[in-house]
Amino acid sequence: MKKLGFLLFVYICATQTIYAQTTASSHDQHMKWWREARFGMFIHWGDYAVLGGNYKGHQVGRGAEWIMNRAKIPVAEYQQYARQFNPIKYDADAWVKTARDAGMKYIVITAKHHDGFAMFKSAASKWNIVDATPYGKDVLTPLVAACKKYGIKLGFYYSQAQDWNNPGGAAARKVATEGWPNPDSAKIDAYTLAHTGHWDPAQTTRAMSDYIDQVAVPQVKELLTNYGDVAILWWDTPTNMTDEYAQKLQAVLALQPNIITNDRLKRPNFPGDYKTPEQKIPNQSELDGRDWETCMTMNGTWGYKTYDHKWKSTETLIRNLVDIASKNGNYLLNVGPTGEGEFPQASIDGLQAIGKWMKVNGEAIYATQGSPLGALPWGRCTKKVNGNKTTLYLHVFEWPADGKLVVSGLKNKITQAKLLDGGKKLNTTTGADGLVISVPAQSPDPVVAVIKIEVAGIL
Repeated sequence: MKKLGFLLFVYICATQTIYAQTTASSHDQHMKWWREARFGMFIHWGDYAVLGGNYKGHQVGRGAEWIMNRAKIPVAEYQQYARQFNPIKYDADAWVKTARDAGMKYIVITAKHHDGFAMFKSAASKWNIVDATPYGKDVLTPLVAACKKYGIKLGFYYSQAQDWNNPGGAAARKVATEGWPNPDSAKIDAYTLAHTGHWDPAQTTRAMSDYIDQVAVPQVKELLTNYGDVAILWWDTPTNMTDEYAQKLQAVLALQPNIITNDRLKRPNFPGDYKTPEQKIPNQSELDGRDWETCMTMNGTWGYKTYDHKWKSTETLIRNLVDIASKNGNYLLNVGPTGEGEFPQASIDGLQAIGKWMKVNGEAIYATQGSPLGALPWGRCTKKVNGNKTTLYLHVFEWPADGKLVVSGLKNKITQAKLLDGGKKLNTTTGADGLVISVPAQSPDPVVAVIKIEVAGIL
């Protein structure tokens, strides 16, 4: 009997191990394209682009897409602005081509942000671009076609909980009393504002359970049914969400078996496939082995603002991408189109600069893994493993003035070293401090130069 019990114990352990390995292998296959992509475009676009961050002569703080909340604009008044939303210059083909030429592999667009305005035809709410604007057309359909044309994966951002227009939707409490108040709005009950975040009685004429059942779940079904293959569902944010609400939304994902989701549906019981640090790049010590993606603006706002000209430099954008890839992460870089449907010129300029760098150095980003080396004082490292060989890509931010690039601790046999830009071969020696690479006096790229080295063995 003891022997039988022992054998049963061994069998159970073995079965659990096989199941865990199979599950891990299945998840790896599920995430393969996303991990290889490394670089994507976020698009924050909605009727708020008409206001451009301005309300009744005031520049309203926080992201432009939060203007309804920050200025406490009443529902009926805010909906009137949709009558001015007529993005006749929208060109989905040009948008996607810009993303492709920048080296991006996927796009995530705001199908519905917190103001509840759907950028697609919806039977669940008339508050959508087809029914509420003079434009009268679904902007997602041409985007789907353009993504297919250029080989770009398409995902949808959906605000599943916060909704300031459809009754019953949640409103963020933590920012409810911050920023410039709307002096023309009716007096807001202090208790209501502090405890629900709402500022207009029209927002609370239904319960959140009604909103989930009658708006959120039906609209997610529309997104996952009417647009072919959807690569990503990017939830945001879990304000007032319950496990029950989250489960209803999670169940709809069965319509797209291959879809990838983030971690913002409902924490902690619905972790999704990857984590989403916002506007920052984690330190190595903050990473826990899970897939992750940094979403970040090119200036200071997600939605379009007429007066935000604090654009990140080409150096910052490219080095951010390299830093993120060196830590096994993805970079989701945002563009906020205008109310007329155009990318701001500064966004286009930044994306073109990244694209120029990626045409030369893309192989050091795509399908790479994080650095196997310690901290590098001169830059970052990415790697690829092929059989019993490792390829290291050394991204040099600070070019050595003495012509010697030292890779501390690396003493494996080096079979080849060369500049990725131009292919010039470089001499190497191995000393007490590690690998020493002899480099030209002048860096081939003032932002980030890449040295490719082939190493024997797996690091």
